[in-house]
Amino acid sequence: MKAISITEPNKAELVDIPEPAATGTGEVLLRVKQVGYCGSDLTSYRGLNPMVSYPRIPGHEIGATIEQIGEEVPEQWKVGQNVLVSPYTSCGKCAACKAGRVNTCRYNQTMGVQRDGALTELVVVPYEKLLTSDKLSLEEMALVEPLTVGFHAVARGEVTSDDTVVVFGCGAIGLGVIAGASARKARVVAVDIDDEKLELAKRCGATDTINSMNESLHDRLQEMTDGDGPNVMIEAVGLPATFRACVEEVCFAGRVVYIGYAKAAVEYETKYFVMKELDIRGSRNAMKSDFEDVIAHLESGAFPMDAVITKTVPLEEAPAALAEWSENPGEITKIHVKL
Repeated sequence: MKAISITEPNKAELVDIPEPAATGTGEVLLRVKQVGYCGSDLTSYRGLNPMVSYPRIPGHEIGATIEQIGEEVPEQWKVGQNVLVSPYTSCGKCAACKAGRVNTCRYNQTMGVQRDGALTELVVVPYEKLLTSDKLSLEEMALVEPLTVGFHAVARGEVTSDDTVVVFGCGAIGLGVIAGASARKARVVAVDIDDEKLELAKRCGATDTINSMNESLHDRLQEMTDGDGPNVMIEAVGLPATFRACVEEVCFAGRVVYIGYAKAAVEYETKYFVMKELDIRGSRNAMKSDFEDVIAHLESGAFPMDAVITKTVPLEEAPAALAEWSENPGEITKIHVKL
């Protein structure tokens, strides 16, 4: 069967691999129909993902149809059913798993990152990783997982309808944050340096936007909050400057959530941590509850799916699409591969 493999940095190609079968207890064989490229796929392609070895089949944003069912799979799962997949693993034994935070398992292996992913015709997964919806298309199902990352960050920030939430970055993950905070009826301020991305952020639920290249971030946020600063700052860019801005601009007793990885060491004025008594939290992957929240959000029709998916290509064109994204990252929000 056909698959896309990143064989080495800056090289992806269409390859033939053996077909799998759902032979193990609790396993389900899926025929993959739609896969979204993730930012981690791009960093893997560029050779910048330290968790990836080569060759690697990417892909963990999945819309698929059940092809075959192994033994001891519950009757709710049936051949021909459309599903999506939670692509993470959890050991059940580490400190995070014991605390119920399986999304950040110490030994997690995400599909397409630490292990091969789903950018292939068939893939086997445990039935416990399946979710479904009678209302979502396969295209929408493939959009669920990337949005869960943003929804999880919103949950980490304990966002409520009383909050003003600032989101740094209007890429695919940032748009998920914006949608998640909007779903909780918060006031959402999107910050970026691209006016087109800020317009898309409005369609995803942002109530206010700031182009930090053209406007004073500090002055605008002070005006919006009567001098207090926002209640929650969520960073989805990965720059030292935005990491620092979170603690500088957030209100006293505020919450800061980091999704992005800063590409360089970050120097802080640490007095703000103590003076403001800040809650500073990381956010990784997503919980099952986040998947359920995103499914409900997409079912409501509130998310502008067509505007977020920049282009859809067939499997044969997936390597070229990944190369194009690497060359022009600012022009692409989300690429889908249709099998």
